[in-house]
Amino acid sequence: MKAKQKICLIGGTFDPIHLGHTYIAEKCHRELHMDKVIFLPCKQSPHKLNKQNAPDHHRLKMCQLATASLPWAEVDDYDLTAPAPSYSWRTAEIIKQRYPDATLYWLMGTDQWEAILKWDRPLHLASLVNFIVISRGKKPKHIKEFPFTHIDGIHTASATAIRHQPHSPLTQAWLNPTVLKYTLTHKVY
Repeated sequence: MKAKQKICLIGGTFDPIHLGHTYIAEKCHRELHMDKVIFLPCKQSPHKLNKQNAPDHHRLKMCQLATASLPWAEVDDYDLTAPAPSYSWRTAEIIKQRYPDATLYWLMGTDQWEAILKWDRPLHLASLVNFIVISRGKKPKHIKEFPFTHIDGIHTASATAIRHQPHSPLTQAWLNPTVLKYTLTHKVY
């Protein structure tokens, strides 16, 4: 009997996508034996409605560039083309329709995990996916209704710092070289 395909979903604004994002995706792929990792740039986070993101087409292209050399990764633009705001449960439903026989996982950081009860329809999302929570040291707190797998992450890249200092040495160290070139050529930040 063939094992079910394991697909990990990573949602976010990816403004910009940095090496921390691809590092945790690779760690998840390798350590949890994911067949595929799908990056889902969202149009607008419902929790950050006052934040102005870089234009959608730039964030999508940066995700495509950052994952181009990762055969197990793909980028899906569903959240960018769906009506705003981006709800994770809606995205998970669509991906489940596309891959009905797969087991879906949702990868998130501890900050999102600790806010999961404030998400739109979190129990419905939990019925569609298995949660993976990545942290930088301390283990995420247990939430009764939401079992999860925990993995440690060590990458310290910051999208906020990159946006505020696009020409700094740290930005150069935190971005895939093709993404860095794209941000500078197109003056994204």
